Amino acid sequence: MSFKELSSLIKARRAIYPNMYIDKPIADLLIVQILENANWAPTHKKTEPWRFKIFKGESLHKLSSYLGDYYSKHTPKEKFSEIKLKKTLRKPLQSGCVIAICMYNDPNVTIPEWEEIAAVSCAVQNMWLSCTTLNIGCYWSSPASITNAKDFLGLSENERCLGLFYMGYTNATLIPGQRKPIQDKIEWLK
Repeated sequence: MSFKELSSLIKARRAIYPNMYIDKPIADLLIVQILENANWAPTHKKTEPWRFKIFKGESLHKLSSYLGDYYSKHTPKEKFSEIKLKKTLRKPLQSGCVIAICMYNDPNVTIPEWEEIAAVSCAVQNMWLSCTTLNIGCYWSSPASITNAKDFLGLSENERCLGLFYMGYTNATLIPGQRKPIQDKIEWLK
């Protein structure tokens, strides 16, 4: 791949939401291949802290119920919205799969937690770019429910969930991305 092709791929990456997904299953093998690319993210001291829990099929209904129950139980009356509840319940069911993005922080390795979070973030970027090449829409969501998902996800004491990665094929026409000029964000120290 040339630098120009890589640059185009990076600039084509978009957050694509479940309401834009079509009803087309994502093959298990393809999901594993996407996660294999995630597995090649940079990692300090080779800790490879990323862990993934894949929701497909019937388990998407369980995820939907968990998210809906959490929202209903933890949203103050004055902020509660039936529309938000319905959207929360619907998102997993509109997806080809949802991957819980988890992090294992090895207590025997002295690496700052932020470095492990950064490594997991790099793994997710690899997933996102892989999905982009396959016309699979995706986005990383971090609802409040993830901070209390340990029991639901069956996480160990040293694991935590950093978000949900929604995935689904899409036919959506994507709007080109926009960024402020990089020159506004650079300071040369020569």
